[in-house]
Amino acid sequence: MRTLQSIALTLTIIGAINWGLVGLFDFNLVALIFGGADSILTKLIYIIVGICGIINIKLLIDYATDND
Repeated sequence: MRTLQSIALTLTIIGAINWGLVGLFDFNLVALIFGGADSILTKLIYIIVGICGIINIKLLIDYATDND
């Protein structure tokens, strides 16, 4: 489970960096790499990053309960 969380956290960070680029420079690196904002691959990457965000909720809960 720890490996899955590490992968999920890494992909979530990459997704956050992409959103930062979109917000600051109107530049979508994921869309550029995977063939445009409407391509199947781009949408698949967004779905995977979203799932990783959900997985990271457990990481956040574990962190919050360990620091009580």
